[in-house]
Amino acid sequence: MEITTLIIDDEPLARLRIRNLLTDRTQIQILDECRTGNEAVSKIKEHTPDLIFLDIQMKDMTGFEVLEKLTIPKKTLIVFVTAYDEFALKAFDYLAFDYLLKPFKDERFYKTVDHVIETHAQESHRAFNQRLDQLLTMIKTPNQYVKKEFYHNLPIRTGNKVHFVTITDIMYITASSYYAEIHTKHKKYVLRMSLTKLIQKLNPNTFARIHRSTILNIAYISELIHSNFGELDVRMKDHHIFRISKTYKKEFLNKIGI
Repeated sequence: MEITTLIIDDEPLARLRIRNLLTDRTQIQILDECRTGNEAVSKIKEHTPDLIFLDIQMKDMTGFEVLEKLTIPKKTLIVFVTAYDEFALKAFDYLAFDYLLKPFKDERFYKTVDHVIETHAQESHRAFNQRLDQLLTMIKTPNQYVKKEFYHNLPIRTGNKVHFVTITDIMYITASSYYAEIHTKHKKYVLRMSLTKLIQKLNPNTFARIHRSTILNIAYISELIHSNFGELDVRMKDHHIFRISKTYKKEFLNKIGI
């Protein structure tokens, strides 16, 4: 029985690798590839595939947000592909979901694909769809399922390595397009994660968001500067100055006791 599939990933090399690996599984027919979440929503509606390889972190939206915009056909199976997402991995393990953690080995890929082929042949989609509904509920309301945990070391992938940056070494974090720039005392790292998502994993007793593009470690604040027209700036111990936006001003001042 032929299984139709879509490959959804914003990285061209990642899509190419999955396409190449699937040449050894003749039961699977690749219908199309998608580079963005919006494109994925459109293509899934158009093709109603049997199988989706779905990247979790894309530039315009997450894989979970893609699914929330759709009514997934009952026959569709999903293999999530992720570089790193601590809570998502816990959810996958808890619900026995198939997922691929980048960088994955060929053997791991084929184990997942063979499981998909077996599941599709048995037509056991009802249980799969129930688990998918549970997964999306867990992702949207994690505090109901998992005790809130904050990063002690921030994992940052660079090439084929993962660096673990000690949280207390981080002075501030700034947004750059779809990335977060992590500034420590000695080095800058780049992480593909939104500040909105990142702040949820940082201890609020240590970190404060002062702007939609800035998160500060309170321990590295040197002084506050009252500028003209009621504006307020923060000078850090490395002499960088950041403007506090009106949106976050009251919350920030309450947090530091002013």
